[in-house]
Amino acid sequence: MTALTLFSFFLLTGVSADSQSPTPTAEAIMARVAANQDRSNELRSEYIYHQHIHVVSQKTNGTRMHEESADYLVLPTPSGSKKDLQLLKGRYRHKGRYLEFQGDPAPDQDALDGDLVHDLREDLANDKSKDGLASDLFPLTTEAQKKHEFKLLGEETEQGRAVYHLSFRPKDKSDIDWAGEAFVDATEFEPVRVFTKLSRPIPFLMRKFLVDLPGVGFNVEYRRQPDGVWFPSSFGTEFRFRVLMVLSRNISVSLENTDFEQTHVQSRITGYDTPP
Repeated sequence: MTALTLFSFFLLTGVSADSQSPTPTAEAIMARVAANQDRSNELRSEYIYHQHIHVVSQKTNGTRMHEESADYLVLPTPSGSKKDLQLLKGRYRHKGRYLEFQGDPAPDQDALDGDLVHDLREDLANDKSKDGLASDLFPLTTEAQKKHEFKLLGEETEQGRAVYHLSFRPKDKSDIDWAGEAFVDATEFEPVRVFTKLSRPIPFLMRKFLVDLPGVGFNVEYRRQPDGVWFPSSFGTEFRFRVLMVLSRNISVSLENTDFEQTHVQSRITGYDTPP
């Protein structure tokens, strides 16, 4: 094939010799994710939505001790979000019976399992975050990424979209922090799914005499809204909680965000000091 024929082929097919852009580095991908997260955090302030949280505490033999299901209406505030509890119901173990309840507070909120479940539910009901999750769970923002290193594992498909598959862990190997993997949308550079675990085991003496959290980690999925804002849509974790070598519980937590509704749309008309 002559050079002229080859050039004509490129023109007819729309193919450019430079059309195959190189895959960005892990650092470049996460830098764009951080910028988008900072921007998305502001856009999320224009949404209200419903949040459902379910927390279960059970013995290691499978006996359920306490569980709560809570429904919230999440409203934006200047500093984060406000969660109005719409409904709380659950079950608790009392004198060998597993009883149902409805309404806040739970009947045995001061008991060990009731207090544990209540605290976990309240920790997820985070008023400082516009997306309804604790902001320190994953190193997605610019500030959180400074302490982590990232590695690009490949390119895959998630939820029908092309994604970059990355791993992350603390730069300081002695830190006990989050490590895990993230799937980042290859077009919009937003997280599609993230799962984490502790970067290293809790020190032995702390496990023996204080507390141990084997298997602790989180899985979060994100969904894109029609206007391009990405929100966490589901969160889940299961782990074992041990204290002083005498108490052991299996804990499961799930969260689901639904019914997103944009409260208002900000528009700006150029050429006017004040909108007409």
